[in-house]
Amino acid sequence: MNKLLSSIIAFLSLASVSSQGVAEVPKLVVYITIDQLRGDYLQYFGHTFGEKGFKKLFNEGLVYHHTRFDFPQLSQAASTASLHTGANPSYHGIVGDKKYDFEEKREVSIIYDPAYMGNYTSETFSPLPLQTTTLGDELKLASDGRSDVYSIAHDANAAILSAGTLANAAFWIDDYNGKWATSTFYKNVPWYVDRHNTSEGLSNKANNETWTPAHLAQYTAFPYSKDTKDFKYSFDKNDKNKFHRIKSSPYVNTEITNLFAKFIQFADLGKRTNPDMLSISYYAGNYAEVADKDFSLEIQDTYARLDKEIERLLDLIEKNVGIKHTLIVLTSTGYFDSSTNNTGLLKPKGEFFPKRCTALLNMYLMAIYGHGNWVEGYYNEQIYFNRKLIETAKIDFNDLQQKSAEFVAQFSGVQNVTTFGQLLFDTRDEGNQAFRNGMYKKISGDLYLELQPGWMIMDEQNKQQIKPIRNNAILTPAVFYGNNLPRADIFRQVKANGIAATIAHVLRIRPPNACKEEPFSEFLKMSNKQKTE
Repeated sequence: MNKLLSSIIAFLSLASVSSQGVAEVPKLVVYITIDQLRGDYLQYFGHTFGEKGFKKLFNEGLVYHHTRFDFPQLSQAASTASLHTGANPSYHGIVGDKKYDFEEKREVSIIYDPAYMGNYTSETFSPLPLQTTTLGDELKLASDGRSDVYSIAHDANAAILSAGTLANAAFWIDDYNGKWATSTFYKNVPWYVDRHNTSEGLSNKANNETWTPAHLAQYTAFPYSKDTKDFKYSFDKNDKNKFHRIKSSPYVNTEITNLFAKFIQFADLGKRTNPDMLSISYYAGNYAEVADKDFSLEIQDTYARLDKEIERLLDLIEKNVGIKHTLIVLTSTGYFDSSTNNTGLLKPKGEFFPKRCTALLNMYLMAIYGHGNWVEGYYNEQIYFNRKLIETAKIDFNDLQQKSAEFVAQFSGVQNVTTFGQLLFDTRDEGNQAFRNGMYKKISGDLYLELQPGWMIMDEQNKQQIKPIRNNAILTPAVFYGNNLPRADIFRQVKANGIAATIAHVLRIRPPNACKEEPFSEFLKMSNKQKTE
């Protein structure tokens, strides 16, 4: 009965959409990505929301309730890049938040680029690791540079990867000074950002701030919460990590909206002949210091406060540009970092030790090919080989990969092992397509390990758990609102890469150069309806 009802609602929504024509090209696109936003949490916490934030978007927008990414191991960086390029990591090159530099023996940001200094930060980042164009890039190309393209985010990865290479600028909050930072790759730092950093930003306000729940009595979504008492976190001015801590609290979203207000007020966005674009990345993940990460009061408070920021943002758009002149798109990065402390009730199925695995693999390869460090290392469930040594020794690399895969597959907890060659060349194996989408040949490893759910990856050196293996899907919505779009609920599954194609269709520009998806069919039907009228 429920399936039948859902089908009827979907049919009526589709009929409503197809009966209306597409509006004019919007004057402004506000693309909102909320890191770790969960569709089920929006439902669970809805009673804590007002009527002008999330509810307004979902009650009045064109809502896709189930968006799917086409690759595993989602992360903030990889998901953001895909949402803005309409492509998978195999094309845009952003396979995760970080990568391992085996020459320097250290982990670095995926956008690390020592060629460009930071502005208001000591970090050195650029968008050059991104291998394809973004929506912002294509808008710049279509307008011959006359459209303004900016991004604002809590994190450098989100800011830079949502902006692209042709954007005016990308801004994020520095972990150490709390100021809005950017890369010298971008040449445009507006005066109002400088002024905000000097007199109004977090670096000026985060002195002995305290976070307590805004609506404690309403936080009743989880009967499993371990602590139903008031919580209190202080951000002391003498705490060197206070800005890093604030960036995982609801206060970071308030600061993002504060800077958004400056752009809306002073940048003349949406007030020129060519449309402009402003990308926003909010945070809806767990607070770094919360122990009960699945059922906390803190995550409920984060959503309740984020709802108020969405309300503020919509109000700023209405007053300065007009909702009818603005296309607002809201979606999620499609994953959620969760590590519930189950106090020993559920024991891990087993423990996987990466360094032991690679050491034994290297001993096995020495028995076959002779003495040498054949294994470069392990990172992010991938094994890297010493390709220079293998080439010098004139060893068949494919043969070495296959023997290694067969050896590692025998380890307890290893569900599957796929070689780089299989992913790159054996396109007949549809079962590996998701892994193929998530790799980039210049960065990714030589063996891909899939571990069994319930196993724990261990860090031998620090004697701690790295992460538990869970293969859960997160309900990920995508909402299109404003620009005179009709109201509709779409319940079929759509691909996340199609969001970029759809926005490009509304802007009447080319999609990003690696985007292979078509615009969502509802938007194509609206266009066809307009042509026949």
